[in-house]
Amino acid sequence: MKEKNIIIINDLHAEFIDPRNPENHIPILRGVNLEVEKGKIHAIMGPNGSGKSTLSAVIMGHPHYHILSGEILFWDKDRGQHTPIQEMEVHERARLGIFLTFQQPVSVPGLAIIPFLRKAINARQGADMPIKEFKMALNKAMEEIRMKPEFARRYLNDGFSGGEKKRMEILQMKLLKPDFAILDEIDSGLDIDALKDVAGGINDLADGERSFLIITHYKRLLEYVKPDKIHILFEGRIIEEGGMELAERLENEGYDGMIAAHGGA
Repeated sequence: MKEKNIIIINDLHAEFIDPRNPENHIPILRGVNLEVEKGKIHAIMGPNGSGKSTLSAVIMGHPHYHILSGEILFWDKDRGQHTPIQEMEVHERARLGIFLTFQQPVSVPGLAIIPFLRKAINARQGADMPIKEFKMALNKAMEEIRMKPEFARRYLNDGFSGGEKKRMEILQMKLLKPDFAILDEIDSGLDIDALKDVAGGINDLADGERSFLIITHYKRLLEYVKPDKIHILFEGRIIEEGGMELAERLENEGYDGMIAAHGGA
């Protein structure tokens, strides 16, 4: 039973620390309880400002967010137990198998994609991947998500469109093969073809062993990547959980209707 959930979040309270004014602390998460099952796809939906992206940043250890109370337990397969990660550095969490795609991926002029990806894979595996094996894996992954080969010879996201940046996030995920991937609004700004490619990249890795937490506003991505469970986040708390029927309700009622049913807004 202890291996059932890859991540367990208990009564998590967290705040944002404004880097421009470190004295300004903004409480955002107000008691999040969440369990993501091993090998399952979970989705979090909620209106703007509900804390979805904050939750993803806190799980990954973003330095601008501070945990006030609560705990995050992650299944450490090497130790065979759940391990608290809230004090770990970002790279330590990544080595455990946690991966985060960014809502707005940044461009890094001067950072060549090929050495960046190879170094990331080597750090994840704890050993150097042979060049030939790396190139074969890279070419296969790029072909699967319909990225042109010349993109690999560019700088990271430099001059990329929004859809190309999201494809690059999926490319990294496919190569790193994380145990737990958090996809923060990976569908935002995508046309239908890019959306299908991104969904295909997720489904390729959904092998019953890896776990996913998809953060989205809309159900359109969830029509291609079928979630096992949906959680509704509002004002820093999860107010409802269920299956795909929750996404259907949101389409019909909107967030206002669902929130009103819980005595809010």
